[in-house]
Amino acid sequence: MLDIKRIREDPDRVRERLAVRGDETLSAAVDRVLALDEERRGLIAKVDGMRARRNQVSPRVPELKRAGRSEEADAVIREMRDLGERLGRKESRLGEIDGEIERALLELPNTPAEDVPAGDESANRVLREWGDPPPSETWERQPHWVLGEALGILDFAAGARIAGSGFPVYVGAGARLERALINFMIDLHTRAHGYTEIWPPLLVNRDAARGTGHLPKFAEDMYHAAADDLFLVPTAELPLTNLHAGQILAPDEVPRRYAAYTPCFRREAGAHGKDTRGLLRLHQFDKVEMMRFERPDESDAALEEMTAHAEAVLRALGLRYRVLLLAGGDLGFANARTLDLEAWAPAVGRWLEVSSCSTYRDYQARRADIRFRPEPGARPEYVHTLNGSGLGIARTMVALLETYQEPDGGIRIPKPLSDYVGTDRIA
Repeated sequence: MLDIKRIREDPDRVRERLAVRGDETLSAAVDRVLALDEERRGLIAKVDGMRARRNQVSPRVPELKRAGRSEEADAVIREMRDLGERLGRKESRLGEIDGEIERALLELPNTPAEDVPAGDESANRVLREWGDPPPSETWERQPHWVLGEALGILDFAAGARIAGSGFPVYVGAGARLERALINFMIDLHTRAHGYTEIWPPLLVNRDAARGTGHLPKFAEDMYHAAADDLFLVPTAELPLTNLHAGQILAPDEVPRRYAAYTPCFRREAGAHGKDTRGLLRLHQFDKVEMMRFERPDESDAALEEMTAHAEAVLRALGLRYRVLLLAGGDLGFANARTLDLEAWAPAVGRWLEVSSCSTYRDYQARRADIRFRPEPGARPEYVHTLNGSGLGIARTMVALLETYQEPDGGIRIPKPLSDYVGTDRIA
């Protein structure tokens, strides 16, 4: 969450950066936080004064009684009783305000970084591209859903019978290719990029989801196991971020890098009717995630490095891609800055997001209470958290199938995957 001290000291700057998101309600939300904070500070002053008065006057009661001044003692007792009642009401209101401030801060998104442009997704800025457009061809490429079912490696009808739309079944070589992509990415990130592999739980509690910013904002998009009040992970970001929730890390424990594979589950309540064909938008999909805990002065460089690690996967697979800086209106709720990687899918003729690499700065760390000591004995500071897809498997699979299909309908397997799959071609 945002630092209330920052909001208090420079509210105009906070409003200015939040305005980049294009949500006109956020300025009023900042005003509400400020009003509650002002009321809270006024109440604290009054409560402190009343407590001081009680501490000052209460000892006089036995003194007055010993001196035989009972009437004065009774007057003091009445005053203290009235003071106690008024103090109790103010302390109760103070507790209410603390809760209201916390809820208001939980509803405020992160402030976009200085270079994040204003506007919706049409204002996203292309930073670079890699790979050449496919050459002109005399044959027509098939979309991945046609190709996959013709080869018997994807079965959308079976998934729909089992769970509904958005739950594909990978069959035979398709299942091996899915597993190959996962293993290749995990091996690359752990062996070449220095990440520690984690195999996390697929269910998280409310505190974990709140710590990353998924609750309360996105409750409707998450699958909820009501009996245990647990949530299926929409991304491995949730369990990975919370590995150090409530902890103070030692100076030599920061930075830390983690990588994990998980299936991901998203209801996507607001996305009905969008990209419903094939693997473009799913309720269950596989993803390899990178997660980093960084010192504040090193987090911007860490974002560039992590993005390069995601790019390394696409380059190794020979997939054409581009890198975008997201505009404020397309930025995630908790994100300060996001670089999206989009792979080209030639049959559907579209750029598909396969990775989002983001810095949250101290926003998640404040929610999850993750701190570190810059040096032994130093006062703890909040870490900066970053995460990035390394990559999302489903859309990477789309780009791979549509890029490497051949005129006879077969699929050529790029060299980094062929050993994992056990063949260099699916036909």
